[in-house]
Amino acid sequence: MCYLFESFAGWKKYCEVHKKSLVQSVIEYEVEQKNSSEERIWDGLGHAYQVMKDAVKAGLEEDMTSRSGMINNGAKKVYNNPLTVLSPEFQKLISRALAAKEVNSCMGRVVAAPTAGASGILPGTMVTLQEIHHLEDSVILEGLLVGAGIALIIEEKASLAGAVGGCQAETGSAAAMASGAIVYALGGNVDQVFNAVAITIQCMLGLVCDPVAGLVEVPCVVRNASAAAIAFSSAQIALSNVSAVIPVDECIEAMGEIGASMESRYKETAMGGLAATITGQEISNRVLIQDIEILPDEKLPE
Repeated sequence: MCYLFESFAGWKKYCEVHKKSLVQSVIEYEVEQKNSSEERIWDGLGHAYQVMKDAVKAGLEEDMTSRSGMINNGAKKVYNNPLTVLSPEFQKLISRALAAKEVNSCMGRVVAAPTAGASGILPGTMVTLQEIHHLEDSVILEGLLVGAGIALIIEEKASLAGAVGGCQAETGSAAAMASGAIVYALGGNVDQVFNAVAITIQCMLGLVCDPVAGLVEVPCVVRNASAAAIAFSSAQIALSNVSAVIPVDECIEAMGEIGASMESRYKETAMGGLAATITGQEISNRVLIQDIEILPDEKLPE
């Protein structure tokens, strides 16, 4: 029987008792629970990672202007800015996370990892990590499998949906997946991987989901960039053996508790936070009017 990903403590114990790696346990789960095969799993991962890389490339090379006008080639502006705040690598990380998420906002092809609203975080982090450390694709794919296991537990103990747990459930979970994958890919042990997840979640707790005009654009796109940065900082801290103090399972439980107590207006309803500001409401009214004006000219399918 495979491990069903109910907790991080259970995942670690299962791997120790059965002498399996984190990656092997996730493959075992996919084979048994999803009726897959190891070959299909690796093929699917390879395809997903290629889509991630393609999204990064498209976001940095093609026109990324959303119908609402709120997204206007921000990734390219960051990527091409001659002023580097921290380092060229950091600039690339931020621009790549923005790029993949802008592709989603402009109705392009992305990987929901774990959701479309957080689709820039894993592409931004993994592509940049691979470039900096000259890692093979196989190492990145193993990291993505570890990230999948992390997501399974978060989904079980809390939520991955903004409508259920706020943005902490979407960008927070994606950042946790990314930080764990980074630590794994750089040779970290199980405790360091899980500690990275705990640190990441602690940094993202309480983040609300308040999309302006109900669109997954503002503040969603820039949050992907900031979450990518948090994933790297958490990985660096964990690899330095700095403890999160609060165990990872308790961090996820706190995330679930916060999400459950969060008011509905802060959970993807576009009724609170930035969506409720004067400017946010003006944008919402303008976008709604545009849609109403366009609808009569559109031909409905027969």
